[in-house]
Amino acid sequence: MLQSKLFYKANKNKNAQADSVSHDLLTRAGYVDQLMAGVFSFMPLGYRVLKNIELIVRQNMEAIGGQELLLPVLQPKENWVKTGRIEQEKDILFRLKGNADKEYILGPTHEEVVTPLAKKMVFSYRDLPFYVFQIQDKFRDELRPKSGLLRVKEFLMKDLYSFHATQADLDKYYEVVAKAYEKIFKEAGIGKLTYRTLASGGSFSKYSDEFQMLTEVGEDVIYVCTKCKLAINKEIKVENPKCPKCQNSDFEEKKAIEVGNIFKLATKYSTPFDLKFTDKDAVDKPVLMGCYGIGLGRLMGATVEASHDDKGIIWPKSVAPFLVHLISIENNPRIKKATEKMYQDLKKPARNASHSDAGGEGIEVLYDDRQNKTAGEKFAESDLLGIPYRIVVSEKTLAVNSVEVKERSKSAGKMVKISQLRKFLISNS
Repeated sequence: MLQSKLFYKANKNKNAQADSVSHDLLTRAGYVDQLMAGVFSFMPLGYRVLKNIELIVRQNMEAIGGQELLLPVLQPKENWVKTGRIEQEKDILFRLKGNADKEYILGPTHEEVVTPLAKKMVFSYRDLPFYVFQIQDKFRDELRPKSGLLRVKEFLMKDLYSFHATQADLDKYYEVVAKAYEKIFKEAGIGKLTYRTLASGGSFSKYSDEFQMLTEVGEDVIYVCTKCKLAINKEIKVENPKCPKCQNSDFEEKKAIEVGNIFKLATKYSTPFDLKFTDKDAVDKPVLMGCYGIGLGRLMGATVEASHDDKGIIWPKSVAPFLVHLISIENNPRIKKATEKMYQDLKKPARNASHSDAGGEGIEVLYDDRQNKTAGEKFAESDLLGIPYRIVVSEKTLAVNSVEVKERSKSAGKMVKISQLRKFLISNS
């Protein structure tokens, strides 16, 4: 991508309206644009990051048997009346009136859609278990949206739903999903900061689990056992001052943001929709359910909270919009020709490519081809954007057939021979 053609504007000045680091950096760097409180446009840079996060999530859901579908955002009011959530969740619901006074709900979640859908598919124990997921827009009328992408009114969410004949099968799959979540957060670059945290399961399970990432901007408080390192949320701590796992009473208090959650729904939704199956003994039984959510935009914001410095964002390679930020710092024909050749060569699919070379598809490069910016301005903006590798081409580097390569997460760069550049990038990615 040529930076001169990129649809964005970067701002070196702090965003006066931002109330979190991620809100400030993502808007200043041109990744997102705030339309109104709690509603954001994802600009081309931000959308590339979001799609990379989506890919990580999708691959891990498919790896545990999830089948992707897409459910309607527009939902009938009657289904929400049936579950009782029309009143329970009334403060966050967007309610619409259509023709002939027909009423609808803009989906904040999809149990009221997926459960009656499953009823059309499940008749016998032979139809169970199965797992379906979607990545879909959700709408919640948050009273106090804040912290950029961390608390919004409209957001992209992955929700997985599982359907089971027995509690043992639900329990087993629940742990499979928990492991997949840990893998997702590790791949997204926040694994070391994220705790699986015991939370109240409500009326249908003793515990549910939140996945909480440590951050000073976090709205939640979690308590980490000093002995076994189990994390519990504030609600569990109030109910039981001792660790549920080792009975230790000494905890470290930490601020955190929830980046995912998993619930054993049991028959909470199958009962109102009369979702049953016939077992091996010809007895009708209610289907047991689980649900598992991750907010993709929130995960993007959380990643920035976890990975930045005073100059800007530091994207993990797995979610970065580009792997390489290619910069030429002297405006002369020789430098321009050499840099443009390098840009085209890096983008080309490699011959005899290995799996580590983006499937042989070439390396994703943002090329700063702008002629009206000084070297200092280009470097400052590169730091703000946070692309993993900055490659600088100059008379000095070309004199020794090299470029200067600097990792965004490191303070110093190093000279790399142009002939070895692709190999260097692949082996370090």
